[in-house]
Amino acid sequence: MRMRLKKLKDQVIVITGASSGIGLTTAEMAAERGARVVLNARSEADLGAAVARIRQNGGRATYVAGEVADEETMELLARQAVDEFGALDTWVNNAGIGLYGRLEDVAMADKRRLFEVNFWAVVNGCKVAVRTMRQQGGGAIINIGSVESERALPLHGVYAASKHALKAYTDALRMELEAEAVPIAVTLVKPASINTPFTEHARNYMNEEAEYMPPVYAPEEVARAILRCAESPTRDVIVGGSGKVISVMEKVAPRTMDMYLQRVGFTAQKKNEPVHTGDALYSAGPGGERRGRTTHAVMERSSYTRAAMSDVARLMPAIAVGALVAGAVRSRQKSG
Repeated sequence: MRMRLKKLKDQVIVITGASSGIGLTTAEMAAERGARVVLNARSEADLGAAVARIRQNGGRATYVAGEVADEETMELLARQAVDEFGALDTWVNNAGIGLYGRLEDVAMADKRRLFEVNFWAVVNGCKVAVRTMRQQGGGAIINIGSVESERALPLHGVYAASKHALKAYTDALRMELEAEAVPIAVTLVKPASINTPFTEHARNYMNEEAEYMPPVYAPEEVARAILRCAESPTRDVIVGGSGKVISVMEKVAPRTMDMYLQRVGFTAQKKNEPVHTGDALYSAGPGGERRGRTTHAVMERSSYTRAAMSDVARLMPAIAVGALVAGAVRSRQKSG
């Protein structure tokens, strides 16, 4: 089934977790390109500031403050998009939270809460988005997973489990909608390490402040991929060449990856600083910032991701199939 999505300048885009990091970056970049954006997060003050800034720059934006894990908030978010701007074209399930620590040390209540935000909130968002888009004839749902949807890291097990669950849910939803010929594109975006306030917002059971596994990429690179998927149906995409390496190694040499991460994963995810006080697991953390405070150099672009999302790369499967068919035809002609 071939789907056509609107150009960004003609779209209404809902983005959860839009008060900082990837969500805020995506909202601002989408508005700059002419989209009407509806932002969601828990902090009304941060959302109000983001919307005011977008409007001052000539963009069109509104917001709905509230919990992504609350189904009523998601209902209100869809309603606001339709009432304010007349449509809902793309829904980005971006909100998420981190949790660092050994699995046996993390409290069960915190494990369950993380799944409420990282998994069940996406289920809520998808349910509302599918229903609304069915009524208006289609759209795009973009779920923000992680390279940890493919491969778990030590000290990050609960987070990785939530992203594995998100991948399975996204894949199943895509197949079910395609089987019904429902014109809704379903995409999973899987970022590698991205320099956002993620580590500052995460709950941390370790004895040092959390740090990203290098290399670390800019949030603008993820936002660019999200907006590309909003215009062109895409099954999934990894943001960051390091994420692609991890994904491939997990498939071809999983035990090698085990041993590598056992050696480096425990130290690489810590920096020699005291653990921050406060987090955003149960209540809103400080927002308003696109970027975090990593000690690593930040890569402003991913050549791998840009190549993977290029028009030429999108044509490669069709070219490969065409080559196979042509080869089969020639083989028959020779044998005949």
